[in-house]
Amino acid sequence: MSQRDAERVFAAPWEAKVFALQQSLLDAGVFSATEWAERLGAEIAKDDCRDDAEGTAYFRYWLKALECLIAEKGVASADNLTGLSADWLAAAARTPHGKPIELTLK
Repeated sequence: MSQRDAERVFAAPWEAKVFALQQSLLDAGVFSATEWAERLGAEIAKDDCRDDAEGTAYFRYWLKALECLIAEKGVASADNLTGLSADWLAAAARTPHGKPIELTLK
């Protein structure tokens, strides 16, 4: 383990939320540790992150893997996840800098 890995913390709040959601779904038995590892590995293999100077790719892979497993397991449809993502981006765009983003679910 490198010194950077040993000191790594979440770079943004959304990374911590993705981590917590993944762990909660794993603990609830929605998917197994093996399924998670295979899906995350597949997402990482699709796009080599060696050029990720900011170090943000890793949790983008987590998010994509989580979205895929959630859809595969029938927890939420891919369309539902896409809609939520669009709603979130719209809410973020209309939120003044430094203010919390408010997402109103339909």
